[in-house]
Amino acid sequence: MINSKPHYLILDGLRGVAALIVIVYHVFELYSGTPLPHGYLAVDFFFILSGFVIGYAYDDRWGKMTVGGFFKRRLIRLHPMVVMGAVIGAITFLIQGSVQWDGTHIGIGWVMLAMLCTMFMIPAVPGGATEVRGNGEMFPLNGPSWSLFFEYIGNILYALLLQKMPKWALAIVCAVSGALLIGISVRDGFLGVGWSFVDGGFWGGLIRMLFPYSLGMLMARVFVPLKVRKSFLLCSVMLILVAVLPSIGGAMWRNGLFEAFCVIVVFPCLVWLGASENAIGESTAKVCSFLRDLSYPLYMVHYPLFYLYYNYIGFDGNGVSKSFREAWPAALLVVAASLALAWVCMKFYDKPLRKGLSTK
Repeated sequence: MINSKPHYLILDGLRGVAALIVIVYHVFELYSGTPLPHGYLAVDFFFILSGFVIGYAYDDRWGKMTVGGFFKRRLIRLHPMVVMGAVIGAITFLIQGSVQWDGTHIGIGWVMLAMLCTMFMIPAVPGGATEVRGNGEMFPLNGPSWSLFFEYIGNILYALLLQKMPKWALAIVCAVSGALLIGISVRDGFLGVGWSFVDGGFWGGLIRMLFPYSLGMLMARVFVPLKVRKSFLLCSVMLILVAVLPSIGGAMWRNGLFEAFCVIVVFPCLVWLGASENAIGESTAKVCSFLRDLSYPLYMVHYPLFYLYYNYIGFDGNGVSKSFREAWPAALLVVAASLALAWVCMKFYDKPLRKGLSTK
């Protein structure tokens, strides 16, 4: 087994901040006037973080590591929580009554098949038998698995192609995919694509992953640290500001251009700043370490519980029947339950299982 390199601890902490932003965004996702209108861009921040960290961790190891060895390491890191998220998603769907949002009952056999498809990263086709919720999600038992689906594609592209490219060729990939990203965001007015195959969602999700992922890898190759202090606080505040700034009114392309600017300019700057500072205080180090351990389990287990919350507030595919003023106790409960479930999965399932698999 190849020994791991030292972690960029602040980047680990920022991943946790982004995961918390996703949680809060999902609390208000179905309400108009959400306080985090750009909260879903935290996923794009995940992608650029992943590209940077993978490029840093593996670029210089290919003489000692095979493609199969790389895939094994990535599967050990990512897939236990993919499986757990699928199981929890099936359980909450059955608790919910095993019905689509429009009330159509789904047989338990199809629920189990949908769970297996989620475990093996086989996306559902809109209107297909495994698309059990009926709202077009690629992974209807655990919606956020869509980003893992594209991250796996990114891992495959990295192992087979991107890691072999010289910096100039990787820069061309970044430029082309960045131009396509701008085109998608300007056309649609936002970047919240990729979670469904509807309306070309696969290609939107692929571009949404490919640009930040390849840019993060390019950054890892040319990275020179800056002199910076308090970067965790600074970058956390900037991430939150990106999420909470109001959507830009008027022509939709303006909001899309703003979101593309965040992904192309703001997020790379935050990664660069976060990677620049290593001499951090003990308290900051503890916070970042905790967020590092919790962030991925939290991202992968929270949404099945949120399906129960969405059912409680009366979501039927078109709108909700309970206002947030009526539903805020349930919102607090589902956030607390998500945090608790993520900690339990991290402590007693994910870390022990990954440790056991890594030693074999």
